[in-house]
Amino acid sequence: MRSPKRRGYKEVCGLVIAGGLLASCTVLPMNLPDFETESFIRSVTSSDVVPTSGPSSEPTGAGSSARPASLTSVQSAQAPLAPLGAFLRADPEGVQHIPQLQRWLGGTELKVGHTYLPGDRWSNIEGRPGFLEPWTKWRRAQQDRMFVLNVPMLERNEEGLSDREVRGLLRAGADGRFDSHFRTLSERLVQLKAPDTVIVLGWEMNGTTYSHRCGPDADAWKKYWRRIVTSMRSVPGQKFRFDFAPSRGRDAYPWTECYPGDDVVDIIGMDAYDQPEGLSFDEQVSEPYGLQAQVDFARKHGKAISYPEWGLFRNGDNPEYVRRMLDWFARHKPLYQTLTDYCPHGVWQCPHNPDSAETYRAVLFGRSGSTPAPSPGAGATTAPSPAPMPSPSRTAVPVPTGSGARIPWYEDCFAVGKYCLRFDKVPRNSWISRAGFYD
Repeated sequence: MRSPKRRGYKEVCGLVIAGGLLASCTVLPMNLPDFETESFIRSVTSSDVVPTSGPSSEPTGAGSSARPASLTSVQSAQAPLAPLGAFLRADPEGVQHIPQLQRWLGGTELKVGHTYLPGDRWSNIEGRPGFLEPWTKWRRAQQDRMFVLNVPMLERNEEGLSDREVRGLLRAGADGRFDSHFRTLSERLVQLKAPDTVIVLGWEMNGTTYSHRCGPDADAWKKYWRRIVTSMRSVPGQKFRFDFAPSRGRDAYPWTECYPGDDVVDIIGMDAYDQPEGLSFDEQVSEPYGLQAQVDFARKHGKAISYPEWGLFRNGDNPEYVRRMLDWFARHKPLYQTLTDYCPHGVWQCPHNPDSAETYRAVLFGRSGSTPAPSPGAGATTAPSPAPMPSPSRTAVPVPTGSGARIPWYEDCFAVGKYCLRFDKVPRNSWISRAGFYD
């Protein structure tokens, strides 16, 4: 039988521990929209804001409008801001997340909306109006905005088709068998009053991820690209720009050997993630078919450059990579750049990269920047600088767990009536983690 004295000590200790945990909690409203089916909530408190004086180990809160700590990134901080965006979600909810990201960036406006057509079947590649309409409506709301749409060249685009199957499909496309699908897409974009959409067609063609890869038959691939562009440009009223966007580096096939010709390409893009593991940024610039090769190729062909996809990857939370990429944009002035903002690549919707998030936010916070160059006949005008943003009320942003990393139990959201209770001030090297509660 336990003595009353010992039991009293334990009760006091328990109350002290419970009080400490409760003091570190955040209470959030429930029933926020899920970002993914396994999403969880990243809380936002005033203590998450990075102070303007002195360093901080705390990541910047997702809903805060307070200015983050300044960084020594002279090039990116002083140069005009290239039109920026972020891939936040493919479906119409991606549009709804744009104002939240702008608030986190202190009022810096996202001028680029970016999404992908599903590549599972032709009916989706044709662009269902219900899918496209929220994006085109966002584009039309301001003349200086840009809509970037990734368009697969083949259905069953991520089903791991063999090279033999891909070769046959590319040759069928080169013969015109799929022209009608792309004409339908073109007609729908014109009908939705988005005739100046940037079309990122057959992206990362130098890799092996997608069925629309170039390697199995480069000649057929180039002929097929040309047929698609010809079909889409045949629709009256269109002013599309076509973006040729390989992945950075050689990958499985040299991307220069996939280039279909200056008359059917308007932009030389590049998907540039922080990979492979251990590769420095300088090496990403200088490697064969790397960042410098892209800039040189575009200059030789008289094309603008772009970065439809970029973000963290094999080297983890790497603020140096983020800073160097933003400096690269400031120096080379792409037509646009859009961060891939989900785990493991992102900084706003991914809680696993707090240092990179702080760097990204510090460089881009409160920037008015420049605006996209107008499309021929689009009549785009320069938008005024955004008005100062008021300090928002406490909000929470849904975050995907796409990286598959395990989250400690105390970062979970516990339902208490209509509120969410979350312990967000427990460091990973605390007694809780040392005692084995961090799993």
